[in-house]
Amino acid sequence: MNSREFILSRVRAALGRGAADPVPEPPPVLLRFASSPPPDRAEKFRSALEALGGKVAIVNTPGEAGAYVESALAGRRAIASQAPILEACGIDSLPSVTTEHSRQACAAADASITSAEYALAETGTLVVSAGLRDSRMVSLLPPCHIAVIERSKILENLDEFLDVCRQPAAQSSAVVLITGPSRTADIEMRLVRGVHGPGEIHVVIVNNVTAAPSYASEET
Repeated sequence: MNSREFILSRVRAALGRGAADPVPEPPPVLLRFASSPPPDRAEKFRSALEALGGKVAIVNTPGEAGAYVESALAGRRAIASQAPILEACGIDSLPSVTTEHSRQACAAADASITSAEYALAETGTLVVSAGLRDSRMVSLLPPCHIAVIERSKILENLDEFLDVCRQPAAQSSAVVLITGPSRTADIEMRLVRGVHGPGEIHVVIVNNVTAAPSYASEET
């Protein structure tokens, strides 16, 4: 008996199986979601993200969302994606905002403004898909990231997202999960923000927005 056979025989003995026994079917995957009703998810998302150092504003109208973004920018240069919700909020027409998505423009911007495909209430996570309207650089390169999202797109957790979107890779060239400001404690166990991405993050949740078509299928 060689080493491989010896190891497998030990595993079989621990599982109570013989070498000729058939492999049983794997247990069904248990998806857990919808533990809180949709009206409570915005507050749950706010609590989770603010615990990580992010900022959340829940507003009623697109106009209020645009006003919050303008106040958060405070005159800083920003680059915005072409998501329909940003246009509905008038964000793309703010004087300090550009929609040019070149690497140079992203590197020079003080802030980025995007939407998100979904938000996950349990962890305060944004699900951002790369596409024609949302380049990956836009949300990752500037030091401040502002995301505007409809309240109806807040899911309970990652399980629910994978139930709603079963093949994310088939819909976008990249799906990024953003949970709070970028941070690391790799060096001397000291927490530092903004090392691998934006160190400041704002999420604006809009209660009432005319539903815009999903843009995840518009691949780069």
